Amino acid sequence: MNKNVVIILTVAVIAALGFFAFAALNAPDQRSGFDKVGDAISNLDEGVDDAARELEDRTPLERMGDNIEDATDGNVE
Repeated sequence: MNKNVVIILTVAVIAALGFFAFAALNAPDQRSGFDKVGDAISNLDEGVDDAARELEDRTPLERMGDNIEDATDGNVE
């Protein structure tokens, strides 16, 4: 196979993967009201603010950011 074809295919695959990852991480919140309440109840041990945050509509990327912030207590170092 020609070297240029391999490079173009590689770039196309990486671009497609990036597009689908971006779309998946920015998808709207698909949880039902019962799911949100259940998540809030399970997060009550982490504090009322964390539990209340579960009731909001947030993208998966925002939820991952919240989990990282909770795990590091806001200190990324």
